[in-house]
Amino acid sequence: MKKNILQSYRLKKGDIIAVVAPSSGKAYEFPRLFKEGLENIEKIFGLKVKEYPTTKMCSEELSKRPDLRAKDINDAFADSSVKGVFTTIGGDDSIRILPFLDKQIIKKNPKLFMGYSDATVLLVNLNQMGLITFHGPSIMAGFAQAKYLPDTFKDHIETILFNEIDSYNYKPYEHFCDGYKDWSGKGAKGEINDLKKNKGWNWINGSGQTSGKLFGGCIEALEFLKGTKYWPTEKFWDNKVLFLETSEEKPSISQVKYMLRNYGMQGVFKKISALFFGRANFYTDREKSELEKMIIEIVIGEFGAKSMPIITNMDFGHTDPQLILPLGLEVLINTDKKTIKLNAMG
Repeated sequence: MKKNILQSYRLKKGDIIAVVAPSSGKAYEFPRLFKEGLENIEKIFGLKVKEYPTTKMCSEELSKRPDLRAKDINDAFADSSVKGVFTTIGGDDSIRILPFLDKQIIKKNPKLFMGYSDATVLLVNLNQMGLITFHGPSIMAGFAQAKYLPDTFKDHIETILFNEIDSYNYKPYEHFCDGYKDWSGKGAKGEINDLKKNKGWNWINGSGQTSGKLFGGCIEALEFLKGTKYWPTEKFWDNKVLFLETSEEKPSISQVKYMLRNYGMQGVFKKISALFFGRANFYTDREKSELEKMIIEIVIGEFGAKSMPIITNMDFGHTDPQLILPLGLEVLINTDKKTIKLNAMG
């Protein structure tokens, strides 16, 4: 009998969520915005929050103590009252905490772990330990903006994290935004930049149906892992659906090209079932078009993935609202009907 893999990660109203700062000290630096994110978690989604010590530390202190950042995560997994772990926001060095994570504690106490951007390295590492991990909104970048985003965002979070579902059909949001209003003012709230009409996803290449288990995240953060013992083995890539997105630092198209070429040289594009690419943050329409042309040039032109589905301009990563993508769960892709279904039954 097939088992619903999401069952053990599902949240209920009143559950306690641990909040940790594995990357930067922005929760300390922008306390008003952080507080709004916590309040939205409690008032909109009915969860209880348990803050861990790293959320009260500045970036300079956090940088010096990767062991303390890891301790918060270890403690959160060890605490049986905690049902999930959410990150405050991203940064650039959470890879330094990986040696301090307690694999035994984490593997014995699997629970929901969610974040994106620099948290990608944690999502990947925990997924390698056997957990399903959730690439999705953080407290300060996603949840703090919940009041200003379309209701479909809140509905999506409820469905993926709370509802009893066997499957879920991903769809584009009708609108999106690039970035947020200035956080530095005394009255700073989670206000967003103007919403724009979403032109939808671009379906490139391939035909018929395929499937694979989700894996990926922020393309720059994944670069930190390459060449380390935390990077997946060659065999790992079989039948995966690789999803990639760019950060607010807006890497150049040439930089992304070199990163993709590295995947090609590892043989990844010959093994995966499909490639998803998130909407590039702060790119102009022209730059998005050039990025897409480059992806085709590298993945299909240089590495011959002539039948593999490629879907770009998707709603995950550094634009809002974003879709939650669980690393390790299967998605079913119908290229002809242009549908993507998350399968919770394993």
